[in-house]
Amino acid sequence: MSDSKRLCITGDPIIVTHSGVFHADDALAVSLLTKLPSLRDAQLIRTRDPAQIERGSVVVDVGAEYDPERHRYDHHQRGFFETFSENHKIKLSSAGLVWKHFGRDILLAYLGSRVDERHVDILYTKMYDDFVEAIDAIDNGISQYPEAAGAPAYRSRTDLSSRVGFLVPRWNEESNEAILLERFRKASELAGSEFFERVDYTVDAWLPARNLVIDALEQRTKFEGADSRGRILLFDQATVWKSHIFTVEEELAIEDKPLYVVYPDESKCWRVQAIPVSLESFESRRALPDAWRGLRDNELSELSKIPDCIFVHSSGFIGGNKTREGALEMARRALE
Repeated sequence: MSDSKRLCITGDPIIVTHSGVFHADDALAVSLLTKLPSLRDAQLIRTRDPAQIERGSVVVDVGAEYDPERHRYDHHQRGFFETFSENHKIKLSSAGLVWKHFGRDILLAYLGSRVDERHVDILYTKMYDDFVEAIDAIDNGISQYPEAAGAPAYRSRTDLSSRVGFLVPRWNEESNEAILLERFRKASELAGSEFFERVDYTVDAWLPARNLVIDALEQRTKFEGADSRGRILLFDQATVWKSHIFTVEEELAIEDKPLYVVYPDESKCWRVQAIPVSLESFESRRALPDAWRGLRDNELSELSKIPDCIFVHSSGFIGGNKTREGALEMARRALE
């Protein structure tokens, strides 16, 4: 039984979080909870008073207690080391706790018929990895680069946690609990709006791309001009293939990894792109030939003996051709 189905509320529902200065984790946690049908019209109480905390149907980020059975979701107490899964290392904040226990039901409540239930687990993990985990890490004071020495090359103050922080009343302006409550509501609305915009993108763009990547991998030896070992993937439209290929390769247990992707670009020409060694890497599994790099147009076509070449990047990670056949030929030659 899911946590939201165990959320038996007698009387009017109440969400409790702490009073005083707020952060992105409690702002997002409250916004997420209000997407559940049973908490949609919940009263919000910001307090540190134990008697008031006890009234909460759900309590987040306050109370020094983590007890899913009682719907108490604080992370500040000694001995708390909960993570999203055994594959995750970042300690959860109140946002991560709410997502861990209610995320699937929040997705179903928000998306309704827009999502196939068999994709909910994929979206549940994707939204944690892409959105919630960073909020957990920042709230718990975990550096993004724990091994880095010296000062960072730049500082970012444009992330969601920073933007929520700037909604807290400044040191030299009036502040009281009424003002803080008003600002907290703005922060919660901001956090929720950005989160569900990301959900919309993930469902409407990222998830359909996953299906295209699965199809391309399954058809990699079957299209005209294919490599017999399936080392070239062909897409009939541009898509965000890079964000899926590594996980889908693992799911399909593909041992002979593809090296190049061929797809049309916005100018109706075609690209051949080397697949990187990992999602975040600039290193290619096999870059396009060194002799081609940095060349363009006729010079490139004459050297490669492939008509209609447009360019090859100086690093060899991508090239272009005016035709589908030309781009496929560039990929095939690069395999030699």
